[in-house]
Amino acid sequence: MTSNTRVVVIGAGLAGVRLARRLGELGMSAVLVGEEEHTPYNRVLLAEVLAGRYAPEVIALPTPERLTHGRVVHIDRTEQQVHLADGAVIAYDTLVLATGSNPVLPPLRGLFGPGRRELPEGVHAFRTMDDCLGLSEAVRQDTRAVVIGGGLLGVSAARALAERGAQVVLAQQGERLMERQLDPSASRLVLQHLKNLGVEVHTETRVRGVRCIEGAVRSVEMADGYTLGADLVVLACGVHPRVGLAQDAGLAVHKGIIVDDELRTSDPHIRAIGDCAQHDGQVYGLATPALEQAEVLAGLLAESPAESSPAESPAGTAPAEGAAGYRGTRALTRLTLASADPLGSGNPFGSGGPLDLAAFGEQIPLPGDDVIQLTDATRGTYRKVVVRDDLLVGGVLVGELGTVGALARAWEGAEPLPTDGAPLLHLLTNDGGS
Repeated sequence: MTSNTRVVVIGAGLAGVRLARRLGELGMSAVLVGEEEHTPYNRVLLAEVLAGRYAPEVIALPTPERLTHGRVVHIDRTEQQVHLADGAVIAYDTLVLATGSNPVLPPLRGLFGPGRRELPEGVHAFRTMDDCLGLSEAVRQDTRAVVIGGGLLGVSAARALAERGAQVVLAQQGERLMERQLDPSASRLVLQHLKNLGVEVHTETRVRGVRCIEGAVRSVEMADGYTLGADLVVLACGVHPRVGLAQDAGLAVHKGIIVDDELRTSDPHIRAIGDCAQHDGQVYGLATPALEQAEVLAGLLAESPAESSPAESPAGTAPAEGAAGYRGTRALTRLTLASADPLGSGNPFGSGGPLDLAAFGEQIPLPGDDVIQLTDATRGTYRKVVVRDDLLVGGVLVGELGTVGALARAWEGAEPLPTDGAPLLHLLTNDGGS
């Protein structure tokens, strides 16, 4: 690709910003279009802003040189242009969709009325800086807050609100907290941590609806008929890839925007990265794969000749021989929430202590797998790894994470472990491994 080729990136989240900055470092200019009016920021740290530990500017990302604020409403693939809501038109040679994901809004009774598309006063998603600032402004000491969803986002929101002095109830439809990331033992430790902060947790329970008076939420109705008074409701029910622009443009979309190993969509002039992209059947929805995809694509765009073929090729094909393509990411989930009390109790599951956990791969063993598990109730730590055919296939750590770096490297390398077991036990106990 020649240096004067115009690259336009839609989406100013982690993936889009990393791509634009890397292209700049490689001598290529990219126009970054961000829908939010805020300076680009690290969405992973929004819970820290809500908890009051960070000011919004602390989680700001380095702003690329060519940043345009605006909402893209249409992609004209024939003319290779993107149209913004304010009437502006930007031409591209290569377009990159880094549109991220939208929060899932559950079909709750009373959430939306006839002709009303805005959430009622007091009901918030927790996905953007505006969501975070709205919650921060609304929460007060003893505010009654109901968090719907017990995944990573719901746990983070519930903890942050509790630290702000709210009376928090967390309602989870599944049987345990963070069931997609953690095994049952680790989930129980997270549950205890929230309880120690005063959070009331209900699992295996479904929210039926919200009750509003004069447009403001007043209570939450459970499926069993029980009613919870609520001044705030946080919807933390997951996310789904933001693919509307791609669908309207006629690109191949399944769960996400389908891309091949060169992160190319069904249009050879359009790529996709991050939460909106589906590679080899996988939509990751995590920061690490998004950043890795941005790095790979920056290298591909800097090294490849300009794409001049008008023919469309189906996504999912392999890159040209010799090209450095994207092969997928073995992603580790990590959640670190600092102590509300800087002196803390020293126990991550005590009131005021930090919450620090990591999970990767398969934590539930299959028949024949070997499991090494260490639990220290005094220190509030839990470490477990699963080994299959001398390969580390997964693990979960809660509490002190000094070993997570060494374990992650052993897992990502996918190389056979020594058969005597001692080195693996050393990885679990050596806190200098990160």
